[in-house]
Amino acid sequence: MYRQSVGRSAIVASLLLVAGCNQTQTGGAIDAGGSAATPTPAVIQAACPQVFLREGTAIYRTYSKGGAKDDPNAIVYQASLADTTRQCIQNETELKVTVVAQGRVVSGPAGGAGTMTMPIRVAATDGDKVLSSELTQFPAQVQPGAGATQFIFSKVVTLPAGAGSYAKIYLGFDEGPAQKPKKK
Repeated sequence: MYRQSVGRSAIVASLLLVAGCNQTQTGGAIDAGGSAATPTPAVIQAACPQVFLREGTAIYRTYSKGGAKDDPNAIVYQASLADTTRQCIQNETELKVTVVAQGRVVSGPAGGAGTMTMPIRVAATDGDKVLSSELTQFPAQVQPGAGATQFIFSKVVTLPAGAGSYAKIYLGFDEGPAQKPKKK
């Protein structure tokens, strides 16, 4: 089962990398076909923003109720993000970036088979300006007897045309601001 998941991940990543290499010497898009009425936008890698994992956001843990947050015996699930890639398609008004990340979920001492929902944020910036920021609650299921599973996260981010040269895309787990206790 492990070999099948790794093989599938490698195929998806390979296809995205191969598909993302089209560009002319002048930096413009290659006509990818289609009809005159509905031309197919080309895939452009040169203007495609890089994807970065933010420091401290590549690992996410859930803990059992009543368990201390840093107690390793109270971990229900631990997820991690590893390899990332992207693919860009640009037209006259926008740049669509498909961000893909490979991850893994492992059940901890307090866990077992079940579903872990992870808060994954994809944010695009241009200097200090935030172009896009979206939080996705992404589920992954650990099968009985497996103890771990791999997953592929994919998200399409739409940026203004021309943003690719200076933009950066950040990916990571985002638990959000700490919850304030409710007043009674």
